[in-house]
Order: sequence, then C-alpha cells, then structure tokens
Amino acid sequence: MKYAILVALALGTVLSSQDANAATATRAPFGQLSDGAKVEAVTLTNGAGLSAKIMTLGATLQSLVVPDKSGHKDDVVLGYDTAQEYLTRPNFFGASVGRYANRIAKGKFSLDGKTYTLATNDGPNSLHGGPKGFDKRMWKIDSVSEGAEAKVVLSYVSADGEEGFPGELKVTATYSLNEQNELKLEYRATTSKPTVLNLTNHSYFNLSGNDVRDVMGNLVTLHAERFTPVDATLIPTGERRAVAGTPFDFRSAHRVGDRIRDARDQQIRFGRGYDHNFIVDGAAGTLRPAAVVQEPVSGRTLEMSVSAPGLQFYTGNFLDGTFFGKSARAYRQGDAICLEPGVFPDSPNHADFPTSRLNPGQTYSNTIVYKFNAK
Repeated sequence: MKYAILVALALGTVLSSQDANAATATRAPFGQLSDGAKVEAVTLTNGAGLSAKIMTLGATLQSLVVPDKSGHKDDVVLGYDTAQEYLTRPNFFGASVGRYANRIAKGKFSLDGKTYTLATNDGPNSLHGGPKGFDKRMWKIDSVSEGAEAKVVLSYVSADGEEGFPGELKVTATYSLNEQNELKLEYRATTSKPTVLNLTNHSYFNLSGNDVRDVMGNLVTLHAERFTPVDATLIPTGERRAVAGTPFDFRSAHRVGDRIRDARDQQIRFGRGYDHNFIVDGAAGTLRPAAVVQEPVSGRTLEMSVSAPGLQFYTGNFLDGTFFGKSARAYRQGDAICLEPGVFPDSPNHADFPTSRLNPGQTYSNTIVYKFNAK
C-alpha cells in the first residue's frame, strides 16, 4: 500500500511579488557525536519568516519557527540543542521513525510463512523500529537547492536484516519549503525483498512556543469516527470502536485536558492519557483532513491532512520531567502533542488492518499536510 508524507505549512500571509523566489537553504555543521561522526543541518527559510531546520541524524526536524498572531516567531517543536542528546536521551523528537513506526506485538511478525523476531524495546513489544531505528541512523544529504522553493533530499540505505527486518531498503526523505508557506515532507522507499514498512515523522508540537505553557488548553479536532482500542501494553485488540460517547470523541473541538484524566475509561488508563490510533475518515490513499489544533494565546492553528489510514494521537504521556530539552527546559507529560500518520499499530499481525507490506518493484511513498495559520 502506498502512502506519502506531505507537510504543508501556511500562515495566512499574502506575499508581495518582491518576495517571489526568496526561499533559501543554508547548510551548516551541527556538531558531532561521541564517536566522532559529524552531523549537518540544513535550514530552509522563506520570505514570510517560516524556517525549518533538518538534521542528518535521523532525518530529524530539529526546529520549526512559526510566527504568532503578532508576528513574533517561536520554535513550536520539542527537541535538543545538540546532536548527541538525540542519542543519549532519545524520545524520537522530530525524527523520521522506522522501519516500523509504532508498535509490533511481542516483537514478532510473519511474512510468507516465515516468522521474524525483533528486539522488544517497549515492554514486551517492538517500538519505532527497535533500539537503533531510523531515528538513530546517520542519513546522507543527496542535494540542497533554493529558489521558488528551498529543498533538501536525504537518503538512507537500511541493510537486509537490520533490526531484524528483511530486505535491503533504500529510503529518501525530502523536505521542501516554498513562498506559500508550505513545508513538504515526502518519504519514499524500495526493497530488495518482501518486507513490512511504516514510516512517519514524530514531531512533538507545542504551538505556544512558550516554555511555561503546556498543551492542555489546546483545542483539538480529529476527523475520525472510530479508533482502535488497545490492551494494557498498547497493542490494538483488533476492534474498531466508535468514538461517540467516549473521551475519544474529538469530532468537534475539545480541550486536550478536558477528559485526559477520566479514569472511568479503561483506554485512558491504559494509555496514561491519549496514545491511540484514530481511523481517519475517508478513503486511505487520498489526501483528506485529519486534525486541527488551536492554541488560544498565540493564535496559532495547525490543520493537518493525511493520505494514510491512521493517525496516532499522543500527548507526551511518558515525558516525566527528567528530560531537559532546548534551553534546558524540563519536558513533562502534556507539554506537547504528536500526530503521527501511518498504518495501524501492529498491522503485520492483523490481517484485516491496512497492509504494511512492501514488495520488490513497488515504491512506498507517504504524504502529510500540516497547515499553520495565526489569527
């Protein structure tokens, strides 16, 4: 099955003709790792004041600077100031995660009669590709360009058997920013053997851009009539449950914090809040609205569209204040939200879930749209 990840950011700013072709790309060192490996970053900037910094470690969106309703610019994604911290204190901040984003039950799946065993790095389950997934790999910058849009293309070759997955996988991640305030991210991949694949970006958003405000007051809308309930280890049970009458009903806007501590709901207890896959309304494979997030103080609004069948809504429940991010800020539960489009968690072990299989001769692609406004 094909997906694409397209990230489009629009701030509602009408650019004058003199701003045309103003998007720039700046390539610069971003420190080095403890083993001496050098990390680079490419910063894409347009004439409207939007900028995105992409790091070669993990093809990571390290910062995303977006103006608020007054024109004040803030970084609206969580992360670290140095590259090494992304390895020593991993939380997948802004990373390209794979080979399989989300969880696979007991670290096992079967393909064409053969069982594959993965590392279990999340209790009894495999999470986000294992202990050394794509977020901890060094990607290569293939090209950098600027003009009507600024673009960076990164690539990574995953060896056959890496982290237990079959097939040599060739992956690209392309970020581009244009003068219409659209930041596009597209993943593509091919394989030498039948394999399973689920790639996504794992940015943690706090639209306030403020160290002292969490996201509990953000208004969230999710275009999803159903979600996939989980067991105590956060593996889907196989049920597709209606959101109506539950704390998971975001079909109209609700504050994140309104029902996040409703212990009467077993799913809230299992997730320690929200850490669940929502089934996006409409036909998978077509770009359609998935989510809206509104931050009332800054005026920033994020509208998200996806082509993937599912969207993991996660409220940073495992951030416990022991992780210190940019500018020595302590990250705590509820400091950000993640919206991760892809196939469903544990799809390789559910025949009736959207397939994650990729065969030789096929090309995997993934498209997401984030659209920002400031009012």
